Amino acid sequence: MHEFRHWRVAVVVYHTYIGTRTTEGRRTLIVPSLGLDLEYWFNEKWGIGSHNDLELVSFEVEREEEIFVERETPVLFTLDALWKPWKELVVMAGPGIEIEPKENLFVFRVGLEYEIEIGSHWDVAPTIFYDSRTDAYDTFTMGLGIGKRF
Repeated sequence: MHEFRHWRVAVVVYHTYIGTRTTEGRRTLIVPSLGLDLEYWFNEKWGIGSHNDLELVSFEVEREEEIFVERETPVLFTLDALWKPWKELVVMAGPGIEIEPKENLFVFRVGLEYEIEIGSHWDVAPTIFYDSRTDAYDTFTMGLGIGKRF
């Protein structure tokens, strides 16, 4: 049995999938993203996390019918409730904001992560989540993180 550590920091590499119509027609955009997660675990089952993502490229999405909006490398901040219902499976959900030079958007995130300990409080964590932006577009994201508990 190991000592419980309350804090976890992780660096994550993502691919964000955006289904949209563009001026070129219907497409699924795949946007590379980087993440930095800071989590505090109250106990072995419950925690809270600040999950922060930077989408690395600019892209165009359909906002309303025939209205297209360019998003310039948006930064996304969420504050998620974290719950481990089984082993190292983490369920997350919470509100956030996507900040971008032209327009900020409210976001709600739900997702799953599985922390695979690799020794000395380090872990590898595959993750998937779904972000819904109010009156805008939704995204589905898959990634892989490297985390450390303190």
